[in-house]
Amino acid sequence: MPRKPRGEAGGITLKAKQYARENWGAPLIIAFIALLMVCAGTLALGNEALANEVAVYAYYSLVAGVVLQLAAFIRDERRKRKGEEKPDSHDC
Repeated sequence: MPRKPRGEAGGITLKAKQYARENWGAPLIIAFIALLMVCAGTLALGNEALANEVAVYAYYSLVAGVVLQLAAFIRDERRKRKGEEKPDSHDC
């Protein structure tokens, strides 16, 4: 049975997965933003205790995301250096 061609939504999903594979911290940073919005909404509704609890988890998510982004950056830099260090077969 032939497969249906992917529409725009399929392409966007594929691009998002590829982006998350390259930028390890991106999902956690997006989670931070979402949790911070939940925190603001909860605070607006008057539930300060829950808002504070959600804010703590939001900041944990941010810290983990930044650490993972740093790790991905270091990984990419090492890959670039390895690519540059390959000896050229024409050098004598």
